[in-house]
Amino acid sequence: MSSLLLEGLDRLGISYEFKRAYDTYQKGLLKEQIHTILINSEKIGNKIEELVGQEKYQKFLPYFPVCSNCNRLYTAEAYEYLQDEKKIRYKCQDALIGSKNLKGCGNDGIADITKDLGKLAWKVEFAARWQAFDIRFEAYGKDIMDSVKVNDWVSDEILKFPHPHHVKYEMFLDKGGKKISKSLGNVVTAQNWLKYGTPKSILLLLYKRITGARELGFEDIPSLMDEYNELEDIFFGKIKLDNEAKVVKTKGLYQYVNLLKPPKNPSQHVSYRLLIEICKIFKEDRIQRVTKKLLDYGTIKNVDPQIEELIVLAGNFADAFDTQQKIEINLDNTIKKALKEIADFLSTENEQQDIQNSIYQISKDNNIEPKDLFKTLYQIILSTNRGPRIGPFINDIGRKKIAQTLYSYVQ
Repeated sequence: MSSLLLEGLDRLGISYEFKRAYDTYQKGLLKEQIHTILINSEKIGNKIEELVGQEKYQKFLPYFPVCSNCNRLYTAEAYEYLQDEKKIRYKCQDALIGSKNLKGCGNDGIADITKDLGKLAWKVEFAARWQAFDIRFEAYGKDIMDSVKVNDWVSDEILKFPHPHHVKYEMFLDKGGKKISKSLGNVVTAQNWLKYGTPKSILLLLYKRITGARELGFEDIPSLMDEYNELEDIFFGKIKLDNEAKVVKTKGLYQYVNLLKPPKNPSQHVSYRLLIEICKIFKEDRIQRVTKKLLDYGTIKNVDPQIEELIVLAGNFADAFDTQQKIEINLDNTIKKALKEIADFLSTENEQQDIQNSIYQISKDNNIEPKDLFKTLYQIILSTNRGPRIGPFINDIGRKKIAQTLYSYVQ
């Protein structure tokens, strides 16, 4: 699990210092904190009961030595601390961990906190780490709120170290509303995500909102990829917003998504959804043929290695997922009538007719501003407000395929 996490952090470009819990205890990096906590164990046990109603640590010490006989951890329950010797007396007995019952060996033992392996209970371990490693900020999930509450008190009152500033976040859920869990096998890893999206799309997902539970799935990638382009356009002034507070917030989000090292110039943008649709057309020589289409559409001005990387990602997405998802759009009856006429026109066998001009004429016949009708078509086909010249694009995607999509909005 650690290797998956570290590889994901590396690929996202995040700087970190990794400290493995086993090494931390083996090297005795927490031994002073363990000693202070154990000599105050009675006070801590009473406070835990007061704060969260757990009575266990009024009877046992908040530390688990490794049993010297059977080498188990959580079965060795410590009941006395020999302060002058820095040793613990424990009894190895049966313990219920979650829904699993671990058998103890019955050993009566003594463990030296300066030499032997053991582990602090969660209710106090965060506090020990915070002081030992001088931690000033730590986010936490609301499922461990009780542990954080106790650790804050232990840090402030027992270790005399001001507890870190916190941000509370909530769980990611899968698209079925279930908790994402490695035991359930529904985890979305950075490694899998990066087959289809950029590192920045992951960072945007993480930074754009912290509060509230969020449903997460690979189907979020297209909207996040296109949202990043919009953030960049706002950052560089290509898109103007009237709300100054929103401008500041958006620019700040863009900076954090770029790990506080934003580029000096904007990149060449292509709608990720547009790339997906074109990638569906071309399986062979995909990069070259999709690039040519983008040049033909006038979507890009020149061949760009970054665009080629996006084509690979969008191609992977197009091959792996069914992207025919109907989005919700409010359409009045006039627009619906025009869309039906376009669908009827596209369903005819006469493929020599000019699609672009025909759509323009349908908009005029229905007293609709052409730009409004074109915008609606882009929203339906690409989930965006703009795109390549609509006529050639519809021809490439397939007239009858687009007709079927339009019928689904007007029937």
